[in-house]
Amino acid sequence: MDWLELLHEAAPVMLKGAGYTLVFAVAAMVGGLVLGFPTAVMRILPWKMLRWPANVYVSLMRGTPLLVQMFVIYYGLPSVGIEFTPVTAGILALSLNAGAYLSESLRGAILSIHQGQWSASYSLGLGYGQTLRHVIMPQALRIAVPSMSNTLISLIKDTSLVSVITMTELMLSTKEVIATTFRPLPLYLAAALIYWILSLAFEQLQRFAEQRLNRAHRQS
Repeated sequence: MDWLELLHEAAPVMLKGAGYTLVFAVAAMVGGLVLGFPTAVMRILPWKMLRWPANVYVSLMRGTPLLVQMFVIYYGLPSVGIEFTPVTAGILALSLNAGAYLSESLRGAILSIHQGQWSASYSLGLGYGQTLRHVIMPQALRIAVPSMSNTLISLIKDTSLVSVITMTELMLSTKEVIATTFRPLPLYLAAALIYWILSLAFEQLQRFAEQRLNRAHRQS
């Protein structure tokens, strides 16, 4: 069986797995953003009691492997009565991990805004929350987009780890085809190509977001 014939037969299974990979990545991106924004804000607040839990969360997620986090959520938590389906466990682990890295990107962008803008906003009668929302955050987002996008794009590759909790995404689909054909090289190369194409698509979205934010900044 030549490579083209092999890939033609494997395509339906692998493309179905790629669809699951895309769903996992998008869901984890949304979850990561939902967690990352409030975490970043908590870490710059002047109140230590609010910063502490956010700091612990970020340190824990960044200091432990994503694979270990998946094992803890899917295989470990049931021992204390908390059980998730493979889909929920995979998305939760990816979201928690991405949220920590996204919060760091956003926090760094917020802190890069000159302190004089805070002072100027206060002098105009704006409070802390109003200044953060209307003055600082629009500028910080424009700065943070490239680094945040890198984290989100990496989720495409990180979804391959959910195969360890029996989720049939692209990597597990590829392994299943290899188990029946015994032709690992062309199939792994095809999987790599699919991951690359998905990453390129998200890179285009990143460029589009940067252009929109830069255009809005010039018009403001």
